[in-house]
Amino acid sequence: MSENYEDPNLEEQPEETNSGETITRVTGMFKDWFLDYASYVILERAVPAIEDGFKPVQRRIMHSMKDLDDGRYNKVANIVGHTMQYHPHGDASIADAMVQMGQKDLLIDTQGNWGNTLTGDRAAASRYIEARLSKFALEVLFSPKITDWQASYDGRRKEPINLPVKFPLLLAQGAEGIAVGLSTKVLPHNFIELIDGSIKHLQGKKFTLLPDFPSAGEADFSDYKDGKRGGRIRVRAKINQLDKNTLVITEIPYSTTTTSLIDSILKANDKGKIKVKKIEDNTSSEVEILVHLPPGLSPDKTIGALFAFTNCEVSISPLGCVIEDNKPLFVGVSQMLRISTERTKDLLRQELEIQLQELENQWHYASLERIFIENRIYRDIEEQETWEGVLQAIDNGLKPHIAHLKRPVIEEDLVRLTEIRIKRISKFDIDKAQQKIEALEGDIAQVQYDLANLNDFAIAYFKRLKKEYGAGKERQTEIKLFDDIEASKVIIRNTKLYVNRKEGFVGTSLKKDEYVTDCSDIDDIIVFTREGNMIVTKVDSKTFVGKDIIHVAVYKKKDKRTIYNMIYKDGPGGATYVKRFNVTSITRDKIYPMTKGKKGSQILYFSANPNGEAELVTVYLRSIGNVKKLKFDLDFSDVLIKGRNANGNIVTKHSVRIIDLKEKGISTLRPRKIWFDDSVNRINVDDRGELLGEFKGEDRLLIITQDGFAKTIIPELTTRFDEKMIVLEKWIPEKPISAVYWDGNRERYYLKRFLIDNPEKEEQFVSDHPNTQLELVSTDYRPVLEIGFYKERNKDQKPNETINIEEFIAVKGINALGNQLYSEKLKQLNLLEPLPFEIPEEEVLVTNKLEESNTKIDDDGTEDIDGDFSQGSLF
Repeated sequence: MSENYEDPNLEEQPEETNSGETITRVTGMFKDWFLDYASYVILERAVPAIEDGFKPVQRRIMHSMKDLDDGRYNKVANIVGHTMQYHPHGDASIADAMVQMGQKDLLIDTQGNWGNTLTGDRAAASRYIEARLSKFALEVLFSPKITDWQASYDGRRKEPINLPVKFPLLLAQGAEGIAVGLSTKVLPHNFIELIDGSIKHLQGKKFTLLPDFPSAGEADFSDYKDGKRGGRIRVRAKINQLDKNTLVITEIPYSTTTTSLIDSILKANDKGKIKVKKIEDNTSSEVEILVHLPPGLSPDKTIGALFAFTNCEVSISPLGCVIEDNKPLFVGVSQMLRISTERTKDLLRQELEIQLQELENQWHYASLERIFIENRIYRDIEEQETWEGVLQAIDNGLKPHIAHLKRPVIEEDLVRLTEIRIKRISKFDIDKAQQKIEALEGDIAQVQYDLANLNDFAIAYFKRLKKEYGAGKERQTEIKLFDDIEASKVIIRNTKLYVNRKEGFVGTSLKKDEYVTDCSDIDDIIVFTREGNMIVTKVDSKTFVGKDIIHVAVYKKKDKRTIYNMIYKDGPGGATYVKRFNVTSITRDKIYPMTKGKKGSQILYFSANPNGEAELVTVYLRSIGNVKKLKFDLDFSDVLIKGRNANGNIVTKHSVRIIDLKEKGISTLRPRKIWFDDSVNRINVDDRGELLGEFKGEDRLLIITQDGFAKTIIPELTTRFDEKMIVLEKWIPEKPISAVYWDGNRERYYLKRFLIDNPEKEEQFVSDHPNTQLELVSTDYRPVLEIGFYKERNKDQKPNETINIEEFIAVKGINALGNQLYSEKLKQLNLLEPLPFEIPEEEVLVTNKLEESNTKIDDDGTEDIDGDFSQGSLF
């Protein structure tokens, strides 16, 4: 009880102030009780001690198991009951703590159903499961001779203040607890890596510690910060693609279970963020969760969505807090390991010192016994009548022979000599006694050497632990650096966006109005109005954004490739300006003027170009005054790409009647990488599927179908590809296409090589006879064909034939028939490894020149094209 105790009936004395308010002061017992309770929870329940890594309940469980240890299993209920002699709380808290320790498979050897940490299934009742201390626990946890003891809570027994743990146990097991105004979260680390770290510390080398979780998975520790407060790690499940419509989860993040993981997937599916057909949980000793997807859904994209919207990725914030000298200490895991290693070294020193003392005592008594028997001093006590006389006679008999002893002879030594039995004296062997003394001297010398080289002894101790107990304890969590997943790129577009351009409304509920695009409920939309305002707002059922809308689309954050081309009139009677810009960052729901902001300004021409295309337009002027040239072309590729706040360049100071699109443009940006996802038959720029290459504005895709059609297209992300497609790659005009086909009309095989002459036209390069069959297509420069023949009757098997296609036929037109290859049915047609080909030097030069485009970067970091209008009028 606090010494500052005050009567609780007297402590709340009302005090009236000058303003008439009443103040009640809380002092005395109420002031102390909360601090006492908080201190108790912090020190005695929630936070582990740095010395041994245990919370009090864990320490008492280990001590009780040592009390009961006889090598056999004990009922957990029995262990819990025994622990209650030391732990002043209920049996449930002890049983739960013991199950958690047993599931870590380090200190407790378990038997029975101890639950499943993967599925979250609970352990059986404590009366049905059994446990005993593991060999590892018996070796590293206990050493009674160097243990400090204290009375138990009821004073009937003694319990250890801290166990003499000779291993970084806290880091191996991890710890988590919430106290009053304080919490701790030390993550588990790898057994072998901890030992290696301790050895490196003793060797004076640097080391790094990263967590390792029993549930495995993948983790990004780049922001771990040594486990200190403010750090953060990201842990992901391991997800693989089983087939086009099935994903399999084989490892789960730490702190989750298969049940919680599946629940989070189902919730995301219900909210429309991902699409899942069904989920199968086949987990037992190993995780196996099958996620079945609807047809036409990209597995790569779904994996990203699982990481973004479910517990397949979790973020964990470590907090290194421990108790040292009855005070909380915030410390990183590296320092924890150093403290533990130095404590282990000190405990080993104490054990060696005790061992040395015991060996020296054994040597001392063995030497006295030999002197006593060899010199027959026992005969000197026959005539003594008193106990004191007996001891004195022995002492006098020893004196001539004890000069070599390392300490004086005390009364206790004399008493022990009197306890030697006659049978032992009669069978005493001087040689064996001398051998025993010499063996003890060797042991003493070894212990003295170990004490003098304590660092090396500690290193050897850790190496022995690693050798004996490290098997099967290799790292399970894979260390990775994760890419950030943008939720807007992987979310399922589960709703439709509509617009009422005249009234100025956009939303998902305007189903009677104009359809814009599919979207999700987390998307932002970008809107431009005729008067020159821009706004970005969240998708909603119905939102007013400004009348006379000219453009609305889903907004992509940090999008530098979407370029807006705009021509606007600066107020009534003002000049006409042209500008090109992108929108990479905004404040949501803020109105941005894209013109100079003058009242009455109006956008005359506007286009949004997803790949920075620059079109050619024709500007028509009004026939007013002395205007001589009423029509001229304006090429947007001559306009610098600047920030959205730029005013632009003057097109004309005269009145513009109309602006027409004359010619579609090509991209003026640097090449972009494009991938093809065969799961959904779509191209993308999000690193999903097979990389097709880097594409500039004029680059095209080559498409060849099974029915013998070839065409090229400008790659657009909205393009859907036919299931009959057999070739999709970046089109190189100079690279010939080789094709082998069976001509249904002539009934024989033909081989042809051709180039695509008209990239804008789709052409069939085989005959349209119903029995015509395209056998194979190659887009290699110098392909090699292998032909296999059927065995003819009464003839030897004809060997396979190899054909150099380049030598067999020259490149001809796409409509040419080709050269006859064979008139009978062939057993097989295979393409072999193509012959080496070097691009001609002139083509290399042309390619390099194209890649060294005249793209440049404006001051605001956006991409610009050389050439600009002068600051004055064009005319």
